[in-house]
Amino acid sequence: MKQTTKIRWVIAHEPLNLFTRAAKDFQDHLNAVLTADQQVEVEIMTLTEYSQRYNNGIVVTKHDLLDLMEDGKIEMSQMYTTWLAEHYENDFLALDLPFLFTDHDHATRVLEGEVGETLLAKLTDKSNVRGLSFTYSGGFRQMISNKEVSTLADLVGTKQRSNRNPVAQATFKALGLDAVPSELEEIRDNMLAGMFEGAETNYPRIYPLGQNEVTKTVLDTEHSLFLTTMIIGDRFWESLGANVQAVIKTAAIEAGREERAETIRDGEVAKQKLVAQGATIKTLSAEEKAWAIEQTAVVYDQFRDTFTAGLVDKIKKS
Repeated sequence: MKQTTKIRWVIAHEPLNLFTRAAKDFQDHLNAVLTADQQVEVEIMTLTEYSQRYNNGIVVTKHDLLDLMEDGKIEMSQMYTTWLAEHYENDFLALDLPFLFTDHDHATRVLEGEVGETLLAKLTDKSNVRGLSFTYSGGFRQMISNKEVSTLADLVGTKQRSNRNPVAQATFKALGLDAVPSELEEIRDNMLAGMFEGAETNYPRIYPLGQNEVTKTVLDTEHSLFLTTMIIGDRFWESLGANVQAVIKTAAIEAGREERAETIRDGEVAKQKLVAQGATIKTLSAEEKAWAIEQTAVVYDQFRDTFTAGLVDKIKKS
C-alpha cells in the first residue's frame, strides 16, 4: 500500500508573497521529479493558518518557528541565515560580512558549492534542523533615505536602521553610522516616527512593506546579501527513505535557484518603479566603494576568531 508523506510548510516572514512563491516553487519542482511510487503532499500555510489548523487557535509568531520545527510540529520552512547563526551556528554570520560577495555568480558558487553545503550540514550537529538550500528573499542590500543623499559619506553620524546581528551593526559602526536595530517590517513606521532617517533594506521588500513611501534616495551599496534557507526537520528527514530524501533535496536546490532568479527580477522591477515615482538611485562609484571596503576591513578583523578558520578565505576564493 502506498503511503503519502505529508510536509507542513509554514510561512513565517513578510512579505508573504516572497516566501509563499518559494514554497510553491519547491512544490512544483518536487512534483516534477517524483516517481509513481513517491507520494509527497506539501501543505503551505501562514502562521495564522497553522495556528487554526494545528495549534487549537493559539497564536504563534515567526519567533516560534524554529521551536515548532525542533519539536516536530512542522516539517519545512524558510529561515533567515542570521537567525540560524543566532540560534545554532556562528559560521552563518560570515555570509553577512561587508562586500564579501562580488556578484550573483560569486554568490551561487559559494551557496551551491562546498562552503554552502558545509554550512547547511552544520545545522544538524546542533539542532533538529537540516538545511537544504539557500534562497535570497531579498538579495543584495541597499540603503534607503528619506532625504536626498549622494554618497555613503553623507550618512556618517546619522541614525540608520540596521539588522540586529552583530556583523551588521559592526559594519555600520565602521562606516560611521549610528545603527538602530529594527525589524524589516517596521522600517516604514519607524522612519515616519523619526526613529531613524534611513534604513538598510533590499529592493524586493521596498514596495510590499510600504518603504517606498519614505524613500527619496536609494544608495545601491550592495554591501551584503540578505539570505534565507530552505530548512527541514532533521528527525522527519531521517524518517524518510533515501529515494524521497533525494527528490526533496533536488527540489530544494532547484527551487532555491528559481527563487534567487525571481528575487533579482523583483529587484529590477522595484528599481524601475522607484525611479518612475521620483526617487533617486545612486550607485557607488569605484572610489566610493573602495572607501567603504577600506572602512569596513576592521569588521573582518573583529570577527576573525568567530568563524571556522579559513571559511572567509574559501568564500572569497570561490
